[in-house]
Amino acid sequence: MDKEHKPMTLTIENHIYRDGEGIPLILVHGFPVDHRMWDRCATALMETTDAQELTQFPIWAPDMPGAGASPVPSEAASGTLAEDGTYPQGLDLIADAYVELLHAAGYGQAIWAGLSMGGYVVLDIQRRHPEAVAGIALLDTKGDADSEASRDNRVRIARTCVERHTTDPVMFFVDVQPGDSSVKQSSAYIEQFGTWIREQQPAGIAWRERMAGGRPDLNDQFARITAPAAVICGTNDPSSSPTVMEPIAQQMTQTDVAFTAIEDCGHFSAWERPQIVADALLDLVSRVPRAIGGVR
Repeated sequence: MDKEHKPMTLTIENHIYRDGEGIPLILVHGFPVDHRMWDRCATALMETTDAQELTQFPIWAPDMPGAGASPVPSEAASGTLAEDGTYPQGLDLIADAYVELLHAAGYGQAIWAGLSMGGYVVLDIQRRHPEAVAGIALLDTKGDADSEASRDNRVRIARTCVERHTTDPVMFFVDVQPGDSSVKQSSAYIEQFGTWIREQQPAGIAWRERMAGGRPDLNDQFARITAPAAVICGTNDPSSSPTVMEPIAQQMTQTDVAFTAIEDCGHFSAWERPQIVADALLDLVSRVPRAIGGVR
């Protein structure tokens, strides 16, 4: 999509866990929840930096369009609706909106950390705005575009959410499956994620499904990353286990990358094992030149 001839900018609501010195660490959440999935990890980041008497840096976690406090994009703002019912320009629009948020706050770069669908956003920021990437963390995600069957399923879910005004079609995210981590099977996880999913806007769930279904294949981006990188996943993640994520790290041949596989951890690693993820992100921050004390 030509950035000079794209639809209007999408609106995203930023959530600032902490201000500080240097460039921001921007946490991009997964589907079908909002920025709150980062709460435990952000707390661990702040507590660890305080305990180690490290310089405090900004930590942000915007809500994606249609998630949490961010409004659902209008049809006019969503780009072309493809024949298969997806938004092929949607991911680019989100990437641009995140970078515009960064620029509006007076920053030229950020350290971007994306989990699952958030990883798609971060990878697309790398593709469209590599100059804005000072560091990059990919958690429990992948570079593949959807298969035809996956796209069809996303569109089916989107239609049901809108027609019935419900988030029920994505409540399977809290279903317990064989091989799930102990945290994923816990009542605390099921209750918390179930509550967050029910609090989402059905139309927002639908929009993100159509956006994700229309996204391009981004596997060519891994070898183009030159900023310091981190790749993080849970060993019990059914879609982005180490067998998926370690090859991603191996493709990052133009940068310094650290790979972290977390035992007894599922798809939402930042919530399940917040301290381990926080430690990996702090290691990334330490490897980013001018991460602390950068000019705003």
